[in-house]
This record gives sequence, structure tokens and C-alpha cells, in this order.
Amino acid sequence: MQASGPRRLVVNADDFGRSHSINEAVLRAHRDGILTTASLMVTGDAAAEAVAEARRHPRLGVGLHLTLVHGRAALAPDRIHGLTDHHGDFSNNAPLAGWKYWSRADLREPLRAEIAAQFERFRQTGLELDHVNGHLHLHLHPVVFDLLVENAAAWGIRRMRLTRDSFPMSCRYTRGNLGYRLSHAAIFGWLSRRAAPQFHRLGWRHTQKVYGLLADGQVDEACILQLLPHLPPGDSELYSHPSLDRFRHEFDALVSPQVKAKVAELGLQLIRYQDL
Repeated sequence: MQASGPRRLVVNADDFGRSHSINEAVLRAHRDGILTTASLMVTGDAAAEAVAEARRHPRLGVGLHLTLVHGRAALAPDRIHGLTDHHGDFSNNAPLAGWKYWSRADLREPLRAEIAAQFERFRQTGLELDHVNGHLHLHLHPVVFDLLVENAAAWGIRRMRLTRDSFPMSCRYTRGNLGYRLSHAAIFGWLSRRAAPQFHRLGWRHTQKVYGLLADGQVDEACILQLLPHLPPGDSELYSHPSLDRFRHEFDALVSPQVKAKVAELGLQLIRYQDL
């Protein structure tokens, strides 16, 4: 975790294990492009396939993509009352779910149990835990984050995404919905400032900068080519959601010959979280 010196970049794919299309994009972007890490949804429909492929690609750093919205729970509904519907699915309304987790004290223990179960599923894969983050960045939600802090040793947390992106910097490399970008810059600016002292106290490794939050699903070739020359000294992360269908443009960017040439031209070091 360098504050100065060479420019080093973690290039991450979120949602690994969610679908076969995403898995294929992740693996091809790692083999043929600039992708260095991926965040695994352990309850995803294609999680078993993702784990099997990750074992065949040991240089791919794999972390836990903690899923508490827009996905399936690891535990049965009767063990985590109030968190899911009767099918075991979390809410698809992230703001409402976030409010519920914050306002209802009775959900704290079900949340703890579910988070522990997802860490245990990851442990059972036998993969090294490269990092931790959350689907839609819910790992920084005040209640969820406090549970992660309280159980850091038991769950083996050593490296985590400290999600924040500079709005002025984002104007250099992307365009998108202004309201979305301003609101996310403000919300995650506050959440990251709240979390940072605990990162320091616990010695959690993280990159100084994280890019992709304000790209609004448009981490395409043009975006990356604009971003790379402006990376600051030290460690940064760029994350995206590559797939071979819905987010094909993000996959294409990660394997772009122009992007690979720009990385080489700038002398950027591509690393994993475990290299911090």
C-alpha cells in the first residue's frame, strides 16, 4: 500500500460467479487482458464454475463479493428472518434494504449470521482470500461495516476495498448521469471517511484510490484510456463488471490492444490486493 513511488494498479472484476457469461469474461480478461483480480459471489448461480476456473488460474486474485442485496442468501430464510423473501432472495431495492439494515436492530444478528456463512463458503473453496468488498459496496454500510470490524480476526479479513472516487477526477475519464455521479461521490465519500480510521487501526490493506464508482456502468475503452495517464503515484484500483452479454463493452476494454499498449507505455505495474 504505497503512498508514493511507482504507479501500481489492481484491475478487478466484480460479480464473479454470478453467471457463466461473467465467468468467461473474467477468465478471458485475465488471460488475454489486464485483469488481475475478481470478487466472487459465493451464492451466485455460477459460483462453482468460477471456483473451479480460479483454481486453474492461480495468478488471478479472488476475493469475497459480500452479497446482501440483488442476490441469494447463503442461509435458509428461517435462519435469517427479515433479510430475504421466502425464496431466500435479498431485496432488489438497495436504498430500501440499506435503510432497513440501519433502522432495525433485530436484523443485526441475522446479518452477522449471513455474513459469517458467506465467509465460510469462501473458506471452503480453498482459495486464498485476496480481498473483501460488497455488492453495490454494501460492505461500507455502517451496520455491515461494524460487523466486519467486530469479526475481522474470525473471518480472516486483511485487505478490503475502501470505496471512494473523486468527482473532479472522474470528469477526466468518464461522462454519465450527473445526479448519480454527484450522489455516489457524496455518499461514498462520507462512508469511506467513516471507515478509514478502522482500516488504519486494524491494519487492513487497501488502495489509496478506487476508480469505477462514478463511471455509471461505462468502464469502456475510452474511459480507461483517459484514466490511465492520470493515475496518481502509489496504489489504485479500477473495477468494472465485464461480461460477454450485458457489459460486453467493459470486457472489450480489458482486452483492448490499445489499453494494453497504454499500460506498457506508462510503465504501470498490474497487481493484486495480496501484493499491496
